[in-house]
Amino acid sequence: MDRSAQPPRMQSHESLRGDALDGNLLVVRGLKIAFDLDTGMLEAVRGIDFRVPHGKTVALVGESGSGKSVVAQAIMGILPKIARISAGQILFDRSTSALGARNGNGAKLNGGAIIDIAREPRNGPVMRSIRGGAISIIFQEPMTSLSPVHTIGDQIGEALQLHRKVSSREASELVMEMLRLVGFPDPQRGFKTYPFELSGGLRQRAMIAMALICRPTLLIADEPTTALDVTIQAQILKLMIDLQKELQMALLLITHDLGVVANVADEIVVMYHGEVMESGTLEDLFQAPEHPYLQALLRAVPRFGMAPGERLTPIREIPVTEGKMFAEKKPWPEGAGLGAPLLLVENVSKSFSIRKGGFFGGDEKQVVAVDDVSFEVKRGECLGLVGESGCGKTTLSKIIMRALTPDTGRVLFNEGSRLVETLKLKGNDLQEFRKRIQFVFQDPMGSLNPRMSVFDIITEPLVIHNVGTRREREEIAKELMALVGLDMRHLRRYPHSFSGGQRQRIGIARAIALRPDIVICDEPVSALDVSIQAQILNLLKDLQQKLGLTYIFISHNLAVVEYIADRIMVMCAGRLVEMAPADRLFQNPVHPYTRALLAAVPDPSLTCRLNFDRLMEGKASIPSAWPAPFTIDPDRRPGMVEVYDGHWVRAGIDVRSAA
Repeated sequence: MDRSAQPPRMQSHESLRGDALDGNLLVVRGLKIAFDLDTGMLEAVRGIDFRVPHGKTVALVGESGSGKSVVAQAIMGILPKIARISAGQILFDRSTSALGARNGNGAKLNGGAIIDIAREPRNGPVMRSIRGGAISIIFQEPMTSLSPVHTIGDQIGEALQLHRKVSSREASELVMEMLRLVGFPDPQRGFKTYPFELSGGLRQRAMIAMALICRPTLLIADEPTTALDVTIQAQILKLMIDLQKELQMALLLITHDLGVVANVADEIVVMYHGEVMESGTLEDLFQAPEHPYLQALLRAVPRFGMAPGERLTPIREIPVTEGKMFAEKKPWPEGAGLGAPLLLVENVSKSFSIRKGGFFGGDEKQVVAVDDVSFEVKRGECLGLVGESGCGKTTLSKIIMRALTPDTGRVLFNEGSRLVETLKLKGNDLQEFRKRIQFVFQDPMGSLNPRMSVFDIITEPLVIHNVGTRREREEIAKELMALVGLDMRHLRRYPHSFSGGQRQRIGIARAIALRPDIVICDEPVSALDVSIQAQILNLLKDLQQKLGLTYIFISHNLAVVEYIADRIMVMCAGRLVEMAPADRLFQNPVHPYTRALLAAVPDPSLTCRLNFDRLMEGKASIPSAWPAPFTIDPDRRPGMVEVYDGHWVRAGIDVRSAA
């Protein structure tokens, strides 16, 4: 976006001009934050103003690199050593904090009740009393924020004992009470567990318990639900709303997810490149957004009920060009038209053995990752595969790729003239099959070798399969860079010098270098900003149309899948539970798990707010808790039943009446 063409930022809070906080808990005035780098000074935050009223939720919205997290670090007094507050104030009212009222060592503003965090030494007594006591923070990735060598109980108890004089017994009781409050099913057991033993949702609940153990007046939540499944995300959001009411605290929510914002925020502050573009109430900004940047963000979010053929509008569009290498692609044989299945998966099952105990023995447990899965993929379509973490989506994709061997079942690939059983392929036949099916990974940084240049990354598949000469590979690499909207002059750069969205485009370029028939996309946009997500989704749709690609698109975000997929399969606990054309699935979901997923997706509008009371608390993904005729337990194992033309549901024979 051309920043010079933007109108001046808006300031909607008149109270920021006064000397007092006017009933606000936190007021940020003219805040500037600079980083002193080897190459010079970088101003990350450029004079922003906003407020957080007592007991209210303020959402700080923007893309990666906008300065949101830097602002949160400044409020907590945990900026990196190379960063400094060059101007402005961070005024905090600690008069309502039980902890802050007992610590009168701060700057004597308004009788000591209001302190300027910007002027306090980061490791001084005032900041030590406020940090974790009066102001707490929840980080985006709980696994990297929790110590792997200490139990959950010890880590939460440490935060408590730093700020309150309590005995070990009292600390343990208070910690277990907080674990119960944040929804741990067994607080006593959770107290003794280590972070790696918990699911992502429970780890995030542990982080919330640690942040709230001292009953802060301000909670900063930095992307607290970005990496979570939609059902777990909805539970965490409901938990935060309930705790906020119970503890009478204010919440500063940092996010790029406008769907989450629409369901929890009272006021919104929109940031771009370190500046506030627009701020105001939730109703003002969603019903009448004035700044073009906010308008562009709202147009970039996938939402339910989009018109046929309607495209997302990214802030920066990727131009897609078509070169000669794709004109040379062999046509699909006659008689094997678009309606012919390209891939058939029949009765595939896969189990893993988990040994519990020491190195020399212990109990062995069988975990079923994929349970009797059958489906087909038509040539030229995008088949969406939806489900929560641990449902078996990635295991199934690895079986299709021949990276894992199933216990039972088979996978058939249509070469155009015959069906081949992929699990029996060897030697040159297997090598040829691997050229025809490629993979786009969820984590673009983790899937790219940091020691290889972009040129080496993109041409590696060509080298492995002995495609073309060195000069021909260079031409292909340049064309692929242009195709995914990257500058061909950057071929000699390394992955670390690119943004997350650019790295994902590099991964896509590598996946299509061999001109495959099928591309499996495993959560390719789950960690990206909404504007970058829109770029990648539009790019995938354009490439599908121009190159005749077939996609298996794996995601837990149903709004994203509805935008890109033709048909959708819903997977839970290793089983397919529902399969239907995309429009039909969203208009008439039959299975209770599908309904729970749809009910948990936060929509970026004020007309379709989440109904937290309807969410199945913790039971959405438990097959034995599903109502009849969908219940699955040792006594009942229903199969797939066609309730409408092309609409299949795993249920008993009376499912038609339930539909």
